[in-house]
Amino acid sequence: MEKIEKEICTLIERNESFVMATILSQTGSTPRLPGTRMLIRKTGDIIGTIGGGLVEAQAMAAAPGLFKKGGALIASFDLNTEGIKEGMDMICGGEMEVLMEVVTPSEPTLAMFSTFLTSVAQGAKAVLVADISGVDNQGGTVRRCLYTAAGSLHGDTTMPLSTLKSLLQQTGNERSPSIIRMETGLFLAEPAFSSGTVYLFGAGHVSRQVARLTHMVGFRTIVMDDRAEFANTDRFETAEAVIVTETFDDCLASFSMDEESYIVILTRGHSHDQTVLEQAIRTEAGYIGMIGSRKKRTAIYESMIEKGYSQEALETVHSPIGIAIGGETPEEIAVSIVAELIKERSSKA
Repeated sequence: MEKIEKEICTLIERNESFVMATILSQTGSTPRLPGTRMLIRKTGDIIGTIGGGLVEAQAMAAAPGLFKKGGALIASFDLNTEGIKEGMDMICGGEMEVLMEVVTPSEPTLAMFSTFLTSVAQGAKAVLVADISGVDNQGGTVRRCLYTAAGSLHGDTTMPLSTLKSLLQQTGNERSPSIIRMETGLFLAEPAFSSGTVYLFGAGHVSRQVARLTHMVGFRTIVMDDRAEFANTDRFETAEAVIVTETFDDCLASFSMDEESYIVILTRGHSHDQTVLEQAIRTEAGYIGMIGSRKKRTAIYESMIEKGYSQEALETVHSPIGIAIGGETPEEIAVSIVAELIKERSSKA
């Protein structure tokens, strides 16, 4: 989610108009989910994807006409086997409705999307609402507003407050957009939700590769180690933050962990791993994983049980970490770890 909204803000800051394509609904085995976005620039370049192949080609073909007349339209795509005959790479089948609209740069629009991003980063409840009642396959206009739990409004502030409050209440705990019909209209409601933050404890070779992959798949990534020569932005250029700590003792104290937090323990030694794990299982983190063999895991668990930690708590830890794919190199091990993180995140959707 956050990546495309950041790109939206960047284009608006450049004073660049663009067509935003958002999947409204899909049936069958289409490749992307409702709420997925793609941006089409006047140059024809695209940012993001709504599935590739036939659907993107048709969306891109419709963009120049939208740039000329402005406004929005809802396009329907039938992704059947005809796409294969035409040489397209879309072979999933199914049907898809896509909202296509011209976004014109303005300060209110920038404030709306940037505040949405802030809400995501802070874990604050908010809903981005698009009134699509007046849009069909011939055209129309989208009214969009961001409403936060704190009561702030950004964008089209003429929407009924009662509608916005109801949509926030209905979607506040959801992790995906919804199409909701109310007496006041038809709305696309997109709740602010985090794609998750990965906390990497240890900044060695495996951790470096994990950070690259977590960035690629949309996680925020924070790295911590007690070695400045390893924990630095030269090695972790995609991380949100790289922290050098004097010791791993109380290293989690400054973080507020929740269900969207993923703790990955990859320090350089058993004792440091145990130090971090003892802190991790006392948090509300949604995922805890620790690298190492089963023998190492058993030794650490036995030591912690002697200290009073429960077997039940330890059973929530993913160790050995990662999906079993037989990986040996740092890159291969990173793939197995991030695959498990993706699987865990998807299970919450």
